[in-house]
Amino acid sequence: MASASEEVWVLGIHMTKFGKHPDLDTVDLAAEAVQGALADGGVTMKDMGVIGAGNLMGGALPIGQVLQKQLGQTGIPVYNVSNACATGATALRVAVMAIKAGEVDMGLAFGVEKLAGAGLLAGGSRKSDDSTWTPSGRYGAVAGVDGRIGTEIMPGVFAQIGLEYGHRYGGTSFELFAKISEKNHSHSTLNPLAAYTKKMTLDEIMNDVMIAYPNTRPMCSANCDGAAAAVVVSGSKLKTLSLEQQKRAVKISASILTTDPWEEACQILPNVNDLTRNAAAQAYEQAGVGPSDLNLVELHDCFATAELVHYDNLGLCERGGAADFFNSGATWRDGTTPVNVSGGLESKGHPIAATGIANVWEVATHLRGEAGDRQIPGAKVGLTHVIGLGSACGIHILEKSAA
Repeated sequence: MASASEEVWVLGIHMTKFGKHPDLDTVDLAAEAVQGALADGGVTMKDMGVIGAGNLMGGALPIGQVLQKQLGQTGIPVYNVSNACATGATALRVAVMAIKAGEVDMGLAFGVEKLAGAGLLAGGSRKSDDSTWTPSGRYGAVAGVDGRIGTEIMPGVFAQIGLEYGHRYGGTSFELFAKISEKNHSHSTLNPLAAYTKKMTLDEIMNDVMIAYPNTRPMCSANCDGAAAAVVVSGSKLKTLSLEQQKRAVKISASILTTDPWEEACQILPNVNDLTRNAAAQAYEQAGVGPSDLNLVELHDCFATAELVHYDNLGLCERGGAADFFNSGATWRDGTTPVNVSGGLESKGHPIAATGIANVWEVATHLRGEAGDRQIPGAKVGLTHVIGLGSACGIHILEKSAA
């Protein structure tokens, strides 16, 4: 067994193609991701000591145990987690904590979701031609023909957050937010696993359906189907594995999960800014790195406005300097701090429970030097960030193996 406070490494990791999978159910997608992660790490289910299983919209059955019936029941503990958009990151943290506690030396985490054509937290139904969404129930819905569907609540929340940031610090505009989306859609053209791989012009983005000003439909996260899984291993166990496994392993230098800070007054809106700032400060301290050490970042761009404010919240720029930071070109793939080179949630897609581990997959792939045409040269340190409103923030900092 691992000892307490053990180092933790990503040994194997995999994500499915994000998008519409009408012929695959939730268990099919989860099994594909898990089998891929096990194969990538050169291990089997028999080697796992714990499972963190993430799923938000799948119903009453525990997805972790259902998956075991497909891939192998070995009697190990399974923790089924549901933590909004932070579900996948939370599942990963379950496995990380089990290793750090010394209970196991290897664990599995996965997140899976079926969302293509579904309204997030919204009641309603589609017409027979599958072109429109008829809202019903408490939340109501906004919809487009391609599955970019959300409630009135989240688009409005993040639209307000972005507009408040611009009002306080200046430098923002409808066009600037649209340019963030243009970047992410451009990045996704190099990611074969992204839900959308079509480059979009600034005019196309700005003239698309307005969801909640200033976010048009392409500036919103894309609901889709998908799964991602990771095998994590203790540092001591890793040393007993092959040299190839050691070379491809990626160190988890920080694993942080936070919730909203205490406030004296009744909280009206989610405290997205302090939520991320607190998590980021803990993550940098735990990893012993700073924002300037990051070679790439996968952050939670549920809306284009969210990406902008998180430049600031993650300390990638000076307080109030997010607009200037973006305008400098820093966040493009060839910039000083590439952000969402996968295409982000707006273009890679956002199958809720899978996103936290999919972000880790993206960063780990670059640190391994296996990202192909979108590879960030010389990448050694990366950060992943997700927010689940309720609220939770998960941050992981990853480092390239020195083996």
